[in-house]
Amino acid sequence: MATYHSNVGSHVRPADDVAAEITIRTIDGSSLMRALRLGWDDFEAAPSHALMLCAIYPVLGLVLARAALGYSVLPLLFPLAAGFALVGPFAALGLYELSSRRDRGEEASAWDAFEVLRSPSFGSMLGLGTQLLALFVTWVATAQAIYVAVFGYGGASGPSDFLQRVFTTPQGWWLIAVGCGAGFLFALLALSISIVSFPLMLDRHAGALEAIVTSLRVVAKNPIPVATWGLIVAALLVVGTIPFFLGLAVVIPVLGHASWHLYREVIAIHPDAARIVLPAPRDAKPAADFPANLFPWRSRDRG
Repeated sequence: MATYHSNVGSHVRPADDVAAEITIRTIDGSSLMRALRLGWDDFEAAPSHALMLCAIYPVLGLVLARAALGYSVLPLLFPLAAGFALVGPFAALGLYELSSRRDRGEEASAWDAFEVLRSPSFGSMLGLGTQLLALFVTWVATAQAIYVAVFGYGGASGPSDFLQRVFTTPQGWWLIAVGCGAGFLFALLALSISIVSFPLMLDRHAGALEAIVTSLRVVAKNPIPVATWGLIVAALLVVGTIPFFLGLAVVIPVLGHASWHLYREVIAIHPDAARIVLPAPRDAKPAADFPANLFPWRSRDRG
């Protein structure tokens, strides 16, 4: 399946063109497992790329939060980890590009992930990503408000005190029930509008609105598989948080690659669809030329 590589500015294809060239398939559990397997294959083929792109999100975020807030950040650790599912589809743009290249039998390097910045529809991707980020911030604020409503503004004195509050008191169980219910609604909204949105924008130059509508159509046609996919994502994110959240550095890239393959499972491109032509690749420049490339006037001065 062809994808894009273009220097064109913020340009997207008409919605009617995109809608006319795709068909939404019915998928099942085997489709989900196949997407996960292919996602793992992509991760194994380029683990350093995935780690470089994704490890900084959980690690740096938690370190900064711990340094700034101390133990008061403890009630937000789980909401922050769960919130990665909300912004993950946007954060995984580079991973979609790597999976797309491997689909075409091309070599994929870490630098290739940044080719997504050249997409004609990158402005639409950025706009939808901003909406997901706003959803993430709203979710964290909601989680904080729920905790304050239950336990007040007093922070936990340490991890053991926090765990005792949550798991050994009626208020703690109420917090778990209400927090998980609210989180489910946020996750359902994010999943519904983004399950195939970013891969579709990447692959077919769709606009944000058309991509969202297509995602909603996917959910309407495959409610049970989509719900199952959401549970798989949630379960893997929980597993990724167990070893001090470092497991997210593996879980997030695998899910990112798998999301691309899920898109390929559920979206069929019509044989007569307009072919998106790949331009010639950029000429590679040696790293030694980096200062000259960054500051071209210095080269002229030396000349």
